[in-house]
Amino acid sequence: MMPARPTALVTGAGRRLGQAIAVALGARGMHVVVHYHASDAGARATAQAIDDAGGSASLVQADLRDPAAIDPLLTRTLESTGTLDVLVNSAAEMVRTPVGEVTVAQWDALFGLNLRAPFFLAQAAAPHLRRVHGCIVNIADIAADETWPGFIPYSTTKAGLAHMTRALARALAPDVRVNAVAPGAVQLPDDFDDAMASRLAETTPLGRLGTPSDVVGAVLYLLDAGYVTGQVLAVDGGRLIRA
Repeated sequence: MMPARPTALVTGAGRRLGQAIAVALGARGMHVVVHYHASDAGARATAQAIDDAGGSASLVQADLRDPAAIDPLLTRTLESTGTLDVLVNSAAEMVRTPVGEVTVAQWDALFGLNLRAPFFLAQAAAPHLRRVHGCIVNIADIAADETWPGFIPYSTTKAGLAHMTRALARALAPDVRVNAVAPGAVQLPDDFDDAMASRLAETTPLGRLGTPSDVVGAVLYLLDAGYVTGQVLAVDGGRLIRA
């Protein structure tokens, strides 16, 4: 078991935003449990970056679409450190699903990873977080408040995650704070070309796309904000306030 230090479990930490969040927590001297599914090389790179930043890391592989993976993931997390202070639900999948082409398998996979897994991870982690007055940060999306016809299942999962954040905050108060960060145009899907990215930047009030560090800053704020719970913080350059 690792020496006692604040411990965070970050899901989806082998790539993209999850990776950036995990490294930032490591830079704070935390022990970070780096969860990944298929991004083995990325997860190892995350762990190395955490070590380089002054933290420590352990790797845990799990397919969070499988409900049976939740309890073993928490067990392995606690075996590594003996405690859990922070849960960051970052693992998610965004798939273009036009109406008329959505399959039941796509629907179930998106809901399993993006919505069911964060809830059951929070439920399993809650007793451990209560002991240390820990916190949960969910990575939502402004898709919860916009209408994206090509991504209806994905957007619906994120709307559910936003609601779940507020409901869990009430259910777990006063011992555990629960908040979410809702990124806007940050780390676009792989099928977005340069022209699409430029249009997004031009239609964002702050005139640019977001960066992982923008989201990381919001996550760190929520970890430190001891009187904030039940909030979904949009980090979107102002997209939600467009006329």
